[in-house]
Amino acid sequence: MLKPLADFVAVKVVEVEVKTASGIVLPDTAIKEKSVTGIVAAVGPGKVYDNGVRVPVDVKVGDQVYFAKFGGQEVTLDGEKFLLICERDIFAVVTRD
Repeated sequence: MLKPLADFVAVKVVEVEVKTASGIVLPDTAIKEKSVTGIVAAVGPGKVYDNGVRVPVDVKVGDQVYFAKFGGQEVTLDGEKFLLICERDIFAVVTRD
């Protein structure tokens, strides 16, 4: 399993499926836009500031999040692709209230 450090978050990116008006599904190689949504797979313990205080990460495993389009580092572990991003690059958590 992937265990991020500090305020990093491992996100399983949700692949974008795009259909044309006639119902044809375009492959991801034809889509120029990168996905900006994913499911949190793992979180680090939080950032430690100079005064020694650790601030925990605001997201939790299972959250659906929106993140910066060009942020993070792609990694593959056991055939699964993840994006390691810093918490500050996460813009929002989807809630179903």
